[in-house]
Amino acid sequence: MSSSKFVIRTLGDAPAIQFAASELQRYISQMTGNQVQPVIQPAKEYAPDSDSLWLVSAGCASQALAERLPKVPDSRWDDAYVAEVTNGKGTILGNNPRSVLIGAYALLTAAGCRWVRPGKDGEVIPSAGIEQLTLNKTSAASYRHRGICIEGAISYENVADIIDFAPKVGYNAYFTQFRESYTFFERWYHHTDNPNRKPEEFSVEMARDFLRRAQAEMQKRGMIYHAVGHGWTCEPFGIAGLGWESKDYDISDEVRSHLAEVNGVRDIWHGVPLNTNLCYSNPVVRQKVVENIAEYCAANPQVDVVHFWLADDSNNQCECANCRHTRPSDFYVMMLNELDALITERGIPTRVVFLIYVDLLWPPKQQELVNQERFILMFAPITRSYTTPFSVEGELPELPPFELNRLKFPKNVTENVAFLKAWQEHFSGDSFDFDYHLMWDHFNDPSYVSTAAILGEDARRLEAIGLNGYMSCQLQRIFFPTGLPMAVLGSILWDKTADYDTIANDYYAASFGQGWQDTKQYLETLSQLFCPPYIRGERPVIDAEVAEGLARIRSVVEGFKPTIATQQQIAVGSQKKSWDYLATHADCCIMLAQALLQRAQGNQEGAKATWQELVKFVWDQEPNLQPVLDTYLFVRTMGRLFA
Repeated sequence: MSSSKFVIRTLGDAPAIQFAASELQRYISQMTGNQVQPVIQPAKEYAPDSDSLWLVSAGCASQALAERLPKVPDSRWDDAYVAEVTNGKGTILGNNPRSVLIGAYALLTAAGCRWVRPGKDGEVIPSAGIEQLTLNKTSAASYRHRGICIEGAISYENVADIIDFAPKVGYNAYFTQFRESYTFFERWYHHTDNPNRKPEEFSVEMARDFLRRAQAEMQKRGMIYHAVGHGWTCEPFGIAGLGWESKDYDISDEVRSHLAEVNGVRDIWHGVPLNTNLCYSNPVVRQKVVENIAEYCAANPQVDVVHFWLADDSNNQCECANCRHTRPSDFYVMMLNELDALITERGIPTRVVFLIYVDLLWPPKQQELVNQERFILMFAPITRSYTTPFSVEGELPELPPFELNRLKFPKNVTENVAFLKAWQEHFSGDSFDFDYHLMWDHFNDPSYVSTAAILGEDARRLEAIGLNGYMSCQLQRIFFPTGLPMAVLGSILWDKTADYDTIANDYYAASFGQGWQDTKQYLETLSQLFCPPYIRGERPVIDAEVAEGLARIRSVVEGFKPTIATQQQIAVGSQKKSWDYLATHADCCIMLAQALLQRAQGNQEGAKATWQELVKFVWDQEPNLQPVLDTYLFVRTMGRLFA
């Protein structure tokens, strides 16, 4: 068969539209075995014809064409597209350039393409003709905020790959914590804790270069860029906030006078600057902080949303005579208003995220945000349990009293939602959930099945609790044994009515091909037998019922290993890689189940010894598992059970 020409016409020079065209070009060539060679042709005006695929953003379209899009509150932030494509010919119209890209991926998805994890070995590209490129759909995202936050121990390639992956499965935002995200890269390049790897050279400037490159990848896709969060309580005073490591600091008397007084002492809190609160009643302190944020925003116009957080710890607020009778949230709102006034005066459009988190869960008593349009509320219920999803029915409990530096934080979701509702009495603007399902808790569910179900239900219920999306504070290497939680979250954030089982079935079929039904049942069985509430510490350490389930895991895994081995020989491409990962995961599950079984039977020494065998195994396997398992966080998180 001779190759044929296929024309992709783009209207507008936005990077995301140009990138959408190049992605369609690349995938259509692969799908057709290079029998079709797409050609990209920029156009000056929209003139649909029967021989082209048009990519058009509303900003470049006529009013009549733009009116075909679903109505959204703000086309800069809210995503929607119309796809009218038959046999590869027609139009993808987005209300912004990013939505055109998302619509292009929706067309490829309709043709059978899937992305089961980041990177080339996560691509499932069918052999198909142009006639498979058919999609007639009008769609708007259920939630505005659909983001991924940098975390864990990562290489630059991990970041670039997950940014590339994000819009393919419905996400629209990426968040780089700190000014340069140094700590996350440093953990990987220094190979922290791994006895098999020697530290590589790494520096703050290298981290900054990685961030510049990541920003370019976001810009290419038109993604919403969130930045910073941590460090505003130390960086303005000349103290670097690169991570959570503790060390001794030689600070001047002037800087010391700005720090929170706790138990009669003003000092760096436990040797960690970014965990250190300040004397917020002091106007000089507040001015230094807000001036520094304003300077950052002016110097970094590429940042759409800057996060302004206080210290990353709790019960360490200033107790001086001028601070002790005012809630931290009142000082916080005072600074937010001061920041808004300053950047408004300077003509800076950057939006600002403020968080309700630990001490700041208690809402202000005296202050109110003046310009709510500037701000986005971020609900960060870090102390919650992930055994049950957000509560949307029934009466909420009263908030416990605020007692300075003697606070006890909510454990269950109902108590957490009560704090959110209390803040919503003061703030009616934009908001999202900043949550940790995939930061630590997924390790408590080694097959990720329960995790995916709870995460999906939480996403579905966001609107019911008054939130407009989700920013996932998560490891980037989160695909071992599968990326089901990421698929579920992306799908439901785009369409809150999406059916969980339909998403899961589609994901397993794409990941594993032949044998996917048995794989789904196998992983669901493991999730039940591992008993995530037990691993979370919500059941007694010694538990006969849990031990009974854990004792069954070896036979379940051994019984499924022949299926894995057979499919490793049959499968090709990304599906073979999925089976390879599942084979290694099976060995991990046997060792982890044995360690947990000994723990549940009261044999802590035996549990510790078996755990150390597993630690050695995962460090040995890290070269093969690097893209999918954050070994550093796995060892540190699960190791707490066997200390």
